[in-house]
Amino acid sequence: MTATTAATEPTATGGHPQRWLILGVICLAQLTVLLDNTVLSVAIPSLTSELHATTTDIQWMINAYSLVQSGLLLSAGNAADRYGRKKLLAIGLALFGIGSLAAGLADSTTQLIAARAGMGVGGALLMTTTLAVVMQIFDDSERVKAIALWSTVASLGFAGGPLIGGVILNHFWWGMIFLINIPVAVVALVAVLKLVPESKNPQGERPDLLGALLSTIGMTAVVYAIISGPEHGWVSAQVLVPAAIGLLGLGAFALWELHTPYPMLDMHFFRNQKFIGAIGGSILVVFGMGGSLFLLTQHLQFVLGYEPLEAGLRMAPLALTIVGLNLTGIGPKIVMKLGTPPTVVLGMSLVAGGLTSISLLGGGTDGSYAGMLLGLVLMGGGIAVSSPAMANAIMSSIPPEKAGVGAGINGTLAEFGNGLGVAVLGAVLNARFAALVAVTATSLPAALAAAGGEAERREISDAFASGLQTSQLVGAIAVFAGGLVAAALLRRAERTEKRLTPEQSIAA
Repeated sequence: MTATTAATEPTATGGHPQRWLILGVICLAQLTVLLDNTVLSVAIPSLTSELHATTTDIQWMINAYSLVQSGLLLSAGNAADRYGRKKLLAIGLALFGIGSLAAGLADSTTQLIAARAGMGVGGALLMTTTLAVVMQIFDDSERVKAIALWSTVASLGFAGGPLIGGVILNHFWWGMIFLINIPVAVVALVAVLKLVPESKNPQGERPDLLGALLSTIGMTAVVYAIISGPEHGWVSAQVLVPAAIGLLGLGAFALWELHTPYPMLDMHFFRNQKFIGAIGGSILVVFGMGGSLFLLTQHLQFVLGYEPLEAGLRMAPLALTIVGLNLTGIGPKIVMKLGTPPTVVLGMSLVAGGLTSISLLGGGTDGSYAGMLLGLVLMGGGIAVSSPAMANAIMSSIPPEKAGVGAGINGTLAEFGNGLGVAVLGAVLNARFAALVAVTATSLPAALAAAGGEAERREISDAFASGLQTSQLVGAIAVFAGGLVAAALLRRAERTEKRLTPEQSIAA
């Protein structure tokens, strides 16, 4: 056994002796990365006036980060497994801090876009190594609880970006939303170097350079197509061309991985029903959450007339519910008591119920916030119990020496599910809206501005609200049905594992 693997062997007390302190450090690093997925949205007016940014510039400032991060997740996870997770975690923090400094001091849109892309490289390394380290330092008895806390930080970062950004911009100029990352990155880097044990694949496989290139091209192109869809239209050349490139790239990646002796991603994982069930469930949970928040933001601002910060505050109960259930240990206890398949059914039923409540009780131009609040709490409860269960199922179905790749898969699923939710539910919204009113405008504000009178504006608002309700119901049906399928696959995989001997189970 090498020194790097021995450093992470669980102790008799349940794992690495400083495991909870290490978890706090990596969650701090994770939170910083996730906040930067959404924090820039509140700075758009400042960037437009101070950097003279165009709409295209703003889109690239936002998308450069997520495109680079999502495209590199699998490659980053594979590199962490091969070269050392602690080493890559430290490099990720350094790159993220340097990118944040460059972004905060940028004096042109080109510089800011380039800095955001550099931050995306660091973010990809952090997203994969943090979860891989959790898998190494906790044993089976505490791993679900640790992953639940890790997942809580992900939800908090997703929801907290606009709120934290709004507070910063009330007191400082826009550059501070990036410069505030630097002291956090420095503290986390020092703590990682001092506390986190090194671990890597003891077999030291050769790097799969072609696989890394194909996966990066494929994922980047697919995510770009999903991001571009709402703006350019789903059948436009700007969407279909990158989508085709992405699908061809991912197809070539799959074929290469099946034939290379040292694959970056072992395609035989997809024969594992536990792995497939967890993947399907993970995509659909993020599908429901990402698509719903995309719709809710529009409902609160366009239909009910709230300012961005006010809308963010009214969506906060979703994140608060997730944080409350996981910090108190209720979420992990449910997983441990019920088992993974029943927990997935319970969690995704709650998410579906939340979407239904938002649609039926909180939807429409006269819907109450109480119905929306109930839906957000139900969704938060569902995500709190189902997400950790499925993340644990994904990671436990992959050999420990491939933990970085497993974390890369988990992160890729989150990016894909979020984009898919926005794309599908957004398409349902647009189709319903277009069926109810005949308008040529591409957005609700533009349609309202072109309306001939108050009665027509009311009709347009009602049609948009009806489209929101329909899309939320479609999301609820998809999440609930997907939860049943995912749970059935996970249950079948558990029964198969019980029938196998330990040697057969490892081989499977």
